[in-house]
Amino acid sequence: MHLSKATVPTEHASRYLQQLCKHWSHKFSVDFDPHKGRVPFNDSAEVTFTADDAGLTMVLSVADPAQQVRMQGVIDDHLKRFAFREELDIVWTD
Repeated sequence: MHLSKATVPTEHASRYLQQLCKHWSHKFSVDFDPHKGRVPFNDSAEVTFTADDAGLTMVLSVADPAQQVRMQGVIDDHLKRFAFREELDIVWTD
């Protein structure tokens, strides 16, 4: 599996984690609480979220590295929609 991680500074990390997980729970078997969440997109890609006072940490795991950039974009786009009231700095690292 190929891992990438983004830590996004925000005071609303728990809110965004829950919104993302609830949104994707209509399509995927999502597990979450106010501090952590897991979204298995398919057998070869999943994202985990961790929220604390400093921000939202996202760890993306993909089997095929060709999926990595596309899945990061999907996650980023959804997070930015929920966080439209603030400008987020989302930087993924391998």
